[in-house]
Amino acid sequence: MPSLLTWLLLPLSWLYAGVMAVRNALYRSGTKPSVRFTEVPVINVGNLRVGGTGKTPHVAWVVAWLQAQGQRPALLSRGYGRRTRGYRRATTADTAATIGDEPLQQFRHFGSQVAVAVSEDRVAGIRQLLQEVPATTAVVLDDAYQHRRVQPTVNILLTEQERPFYEDFVLPVGRLRESRAGAVRADVVIVTKCPAYLSATIRQEITRRIERYTRPAVPVLFSCYHYGAAVPLTAKAPPEPGSEVVVLTGIAQPEPLLEHLRSAGYRIVYHARFPDHHAFTAAELWELTAQLAPGQSVLTTQKDAARLLEPTLAAVVADMPVFYIPIEVRFLADGEARLAALLTPYFQPHAVV
Repeated sequence: MPSLLTWLLLPLSWLYAGVMAVRNALYRSGTKPSVRFTEVPVINVGNLRVGGTGKTPHVAWVVAWLQAQGQRPALLSRGYGRRTRGYRRATTADTAATIGDEPLQQFRHFGSQVAVAVSEDRVAGIRQLLQEVPATTAVVLDDAYQHRRVQPTVNILLTEQERPFYEDFVLPVGRLRESRAGAVRADVVIVTKCPAYLSATIRQEITRRIERYTRPAVPVLFSCYHYGAAVPLTAKAPPEPGSEVVVLTGIAQPEPLLEHLRSAGYRIVYHARFPDHHAFTAAELWELTAQLAPGQSVLTTQKDAARLLEPTLAAVVADMPVFYIPIEVRFLADGEARLAALLTPYFQPHAVV
């Protein structure tokens, strides 16, 4: 039964949903202008809710898939959490403070093969990227589902299996940035963070509920996380399964990581949990280090590792036995083939170089 607080917040939720509905209607009618780029396909990966649906690894999957097809993708993000403004293209001198943790993670992952840039204004950002990197054959937008000034060629909508948008509500009662009706703009919906063994029966039921909000024949796919071996931030040997570890996170949904670590045999003695995109301080890390018992290690996410490598934290991190757990996206059933079939018609064949 809804709590008293929920009832009190409902008017605010209705107001917020109404404002977003009017905004969407203005874009839909053309009253508010939006841009559709004809130079290259623009693929957006986004969601309806605030944080935690797995955008970063799904963006990485799309970029890697494009590379495998011989394309030259570029990546554009808002750069949430950065301390700079305007357009900025990532270089080796950048940090999480200058471009944001997620763009920095992607830049370090793909290196010079993929141009990574940040800009609050996605239209201006795309134009600048194409001007600076004319060899670009596709632009991947990270988290621009509500940025209606750009009309993406393909709109990929993510929703968590444990927290699907069709069971959620608009802020502040729930976590949705707009109403469930926003799913109608999706060209494909990916249900994320599923168990690898999710049954066909459950997938069919989830698909049926999602299809109440999407256009006819929009594919509904399912993905899961695959975790890699611990990677050291410093020259130290990674902990073996069965070891005692401290988990350090500054992400929206750390539960899947905790579940993986437990299933892998690690013994979690403490979880230092901070808000999403948290800017770690040296004092926080020194305090965490002081609590470590002999033989214990610190495990974190790849996204958090990007922020731990800030120059201001170099001295404390150098003394920490800290490791990150990389993740990659894998699709259930025939999901990968279906997504590839959706994307392929938008690209001309290129030789892989």
